[in-house]
Amino acid sequence: MTNKVALVTGSSRGIGKATALRLAEAGYDIVVNYARSKTAAQETAEEIEKLGRKALVVKANVGDVEKVRKMFEEIDATFGRLDVLVSNAASGVQRPIMELEESHWNWTMNINSRGLLFCAQEAAKRMEKNGGGKIVSISSLGAIRYLENYTAVGVSKAAVEALTRYLAVELAEKNIVVNAVSGGAVDTEALKSFPNREELLAEARAKTPAGKMVEIDDIVNTVMFLLSDEASMIRGQTIIVDGGISLLV
Repeated sequence: MTNKVALVTGSSRGIGKATALRLAEAGYDIVVNYARSKTAAQETAEEIEKLGRKALVVKANVGDVEKVRKMFEEIDATFGRLDVLVSNAASGVQRPIMELEESHWNWTMNINSRGLLFCAQEAAKRMEKNGGGKIVSISSLGAIRYLENYTAVGVSKAAVEALTRYLAVELAEKNIVVNAVSGGAVDTEALKSFPNREELLAEARAKTPAGKMVEIDDIVNTVMFLLSDEASMIRGQTIIVDGGISLLV
């Protein structure tokens, strides 16, 4: 029996890397996707291989449709199948709304929203041949509430959540389950790009009703649940993992 294969976009670090390793522990061969850090991606692949699973490292900016298609051609050549897509890759410009330029908007929307659409299209073609599959996208609270300097990213994540709903309906007939996970502030490498990082972390530590900040494993645990058969009747939902902070006025 051919081993199941999972693609985790943006899996050279942070939530993506942790998800890739957890999937490897669960028995999946992994496609490690990255855009910039080849060294980090290769380190992730080495950790996967130490777990006894195969790893394919592919450089591709998911905001570029042609590069997405080439990535899936590499997946076909190496594994010949795909069973899981975790759309984790994200980027964005942190600016007040009046300082946003067209290039900032396009860059953010392309990677965060276009990337999900065209990766999902390509993934669905492969999953259908296997009798079905699972797709989970990663969102954030900025999709549903105001965060300072977060306009471009927040709107792109709102698009991710809407796209998750549409994908869930239209791919259901192919036995493909689609959901999203939205996390509160998590102290990852990506958060270092936020100009108000310290304020975000301080607020999360002080105000989260659960009494502690969300950690990477909290997000990964939820992703893994949504990828399990136990969650097969959850469709098109965005599961918020924030310790309750979004419930506060």
